[in-house]
Amino acid sequence: MTQDSDIWTLTLPCTRHEAEAATLADDALWMLDTPPTLTAREIDPANPDGWEVTAYFSATPSQDEVDAVLALMPGGQDTPYHLEMLGDADWVTLSQQGLAPVHAGRFFVHSASFDGPIPADVTPFIIEASRAFGTGNHETTSRCLTMIDQIHASGAVFSHIGDIGTGTGLLAFAARHLWPNASVMASDIDPVSIEIVEENAAVNNIPLGNAAGEIALCVASGTDHDVIQERAPYDLILANILAGPLIELAPALSDLLRPGGVLVLAGLLDRQVEAISTAYAEHGVILAEATAGEWPCLRLIKTQELDPSRPSRARMRTSQPPGDFGTW
Repeated sequence: MTQDSDIWTLTLPCTRHEAEAATLADDALWMLDTPPTLTAREIDPANPDGWEVTAYFSATPSQDEVDAVLALMPGGQDTPYHLEMLGDADWVTLSQQGLAPVHAGRFFVHSASFDGPIPADVTPFIIEASRAFGTGNHETTSRCLTMIDQIHASGAVFSHIGDIGTGTGLLAFAARHLWPNASVMASDIDPVSIEIVEENAAVNNIPLGNAAGEIALCVASGTDHDVIQERAPYDLILANILAGPLIELAPALSDLLRPGGVLVLAGLLDRQVEAISTAYAEHGVILAEATAGEWPCLRLIKTQELDPSRPSRARMRTSQPPGDFGTW
């Protein structure tokens, strides 16, 4: 990417499905020296399938960088696009304009630039678009928010909560709100994500630390970190990642969960539910609920009893493949 002070946007018209698929696959852009920020938005409410994806570059993009964004679309390099120089501007603020607020369960997630009314009886969080996943705009995150709200409404009480692949920290923040006396741990394979979680925690007045009611943070590949291991067993684990890593992490996440504990998984397509539920069933974690739709959220429960000879603290570690970054 050419080093200059101009802001460039690359805009691609598409369908809603294509927009969702492109923003979910944008981890491929991390191979670039300076990855652009991607946003997706509905162009006209009267045409619900008329969407566009916009990539924000902080300098003039090279052809290879343009091609990397085009590769996220079904048409590849044949996809029509509009490349425009905006000039010196706050490109992060501009990228926020494509993010509509999300109302999921009791939670209302919006950017700092949102100036509309906040509904009554909601818990608001300010989450900016950034180099971490998890603004709440995609169904994978919003359905997790709704799922844990419903779990709380059922009367469940948790004291040890883990969020593996936390992204922006949103799911950890929501879980701490629902169970304010719990010890919460949030991890991500990407160090930038943890920096962003710290920023978001400050904005939303979320205490960080190791005590009950606080959120402990760590950079970890999968479950391979002492902070994750030493807090086990957990009675609630959240993991909104990708289907492949979720399957690979099945032994480790199952081992970290106490009998009767709840596991909430997302980041998978409906056609991947069977493979994931089978992987966890082999370790005594049974699928209890799967939401409908293309991007389901799963609720699983650990039913097997631990072997009395087994250590009281789980030690199963699994590393997450490079590039499978946090929450969407």
